[in-house]
Amino acid sequence: MKYLTIIISIIAFGLMIFNFTKVNFDAPFKDDSLIALITIVASLCVILMMLILRISKRIEQKVKERN
Repeated sequence: MKYLTIIISIIAFGLMIFNFTKVNFDAPFKDDSLIALITIVASLCVILMMLILRISKRIEQKVKERN
C-alpha cells in the first residue's frame, strides 16, 4: 500500500507540472487554461488524499502494536 500511494502521488505531481505548463497566464480562466487549472487542483486533492491515507495507515499500525 505504501508504494502504491507513493506512485499515485508521483503521477499526480507529474500531471500537475504538465498542466502548469499549459496555463496561459495572460488569460488563465479561458478555454484550455481553465481545464489545466482544474486539473492542477484535482492533482493537489489526490496528493492530499494520499497523504491522509498514509497517515491513517501509520496510525492504524501504531494502534495494532499497542494492543
